Amino acid sequence: MAMIPDGFLRPERLWWLMLIPLLIGLYLFLLQRRRNRARGGSSIAGLDKVLPKQQSWKRHAAVAAAILSLASLNFAFAQPKGEVDVPKERATVVISLDVSRSMLATDVLPNRMEAAKTAAVEFVNMMPAGFNVALVRFAGSSAVVVPPTSDHAVVTGAIQGLQVAPSTAIGDGIFSSLDAIAQAPADPNNPDDIAPGAIVLLSDGSTNSGRPSEDGAREAKKQGIPIYTIAYGTDYGYVESNGQRQPVPVNHYELEQIAKLSGGHKFSAGSSDELKQVYQAIAHEVGTTKKAQEITELYAGIALFFAVVAALAMASLAARWP
Repeated sequence: MAMIPDGFLRPERLWWLMLIPLLIGLYLFLLQRRRNRARGGSSIAGLDKVLPKQQSWKRHAAVAAAILSLASLNFAFAQPKGEVDVPKERATVVISLDVSRSMLATDVLPNRMEAAKTAAVEFVNMMPAGFNVALVRFAGSSAVVVPPTSDHAVVTGAIQGLQVAPSTAIGDGIFSSLDAIAQAPADPNNPDDIAPGAIVLLSDGSTNSGRPSEDGAREAKKQGIPIYTIAYGTDYGYVESNGQRQPVPVNHYELEQIAKLSGGHKFSAGSSDELKQVYQAIAHEVGTTKKAQEITELYAGIALFFAVVAALAMASLAARWP
């Protein structure tokens, strides 16, 4: 929830804040007058005899908390508004997975492919029931394995059945993902409304066949579909080829460019736990949207907190009075 308001529905009510500097000035004036009386030998019945000096900070804390409570109440009275995250009702999310042979690298246990499958299944299970989810796989070529569907069990089953293949065509994977989004069924209640779409693309390598990935990213941007890229694996991964180790480091630059050109975000994951955290972050981004909303309750709660602090400080002081 937004802590700083973007504006107020009743800004004219903020003039009450003018009382706060007056109250602070009055408190400082009374404090100084009490000190002057103490230096002048005023009656021993004054506060200096009632209130121990070491407890003075509690008196200051009580006054400060009371003033902050008053300010927060004034903010609440003016009906602040701000952007808050609210769940989307509908969206189409395409999971685009790299199934090239480099995904057999064991720098992520048991290997990149199996760990990616497990995390992708968990990601699908995070999606709201009303979301359409599609699956695209790419290696030397790409294909829509499962078109957009709200039957998420179909998608998770297809993920488990993916097999590796040679080469890497990230650009083709993006274009197939865009094709998948175009197949999303219309909302039966609002057939003219187009649900927002997003592509979640996981890869560990570089494009070495098919169309350039930058072209796919630009087309996604044109269609208003952000691509969330996940650079998966470490710089020390390798696969066995003809009895020799072939290094398969992650190409962070290409995946960064794809995300940047499409208007999405790039993430990195070097372990299965990190990948799960990345998917959780992406699930929050694609599953919520920003909406202007009144946040009066937030400031009323802050006011209540400072009022309680002030009351506790005053109660502590009262407990020490003769």
